[in-house]
Amino acid sequence: MSDEMMSHKEPLVPRSDRERTALQNRLKRIEGQIRGLQNMVEEDRYCMDILVQITAIQSALKQVGFSLLERHSRTCLSHAIQSGQGEEYIEELMKVIKQFSKS
Repeated sequence: MSDEMMSHKEPLVPRSDRERTALQNRLKRIEGQIRGLQNMVEEDRYCMDILVQITAIQSALKQVGFSLLERHSRTCLSHAIQSGQGEEYIEELMKVIKQFSKS
């Protein structure tokens, strides 16, 4: 991700321990899928099998992204709008959605 897309803001509404754990668990599963993909390449597996695994990983990452977009909209963005900072947060969200939709 480019530096201009990286925000160094703290969440307006911090994630709960439960939310953080759920995200970490999903990312660990994806990490395991990527290790499996590396093994498939190392074992010289059939190209189509590798491509199917890549598609599954991309889908899993998109689901994590959708989850974060929804959470951000319902918490941080909502809070920003209520506190009069909505324009800035909407603009930031739209930039990220445009990037997210390219993948």
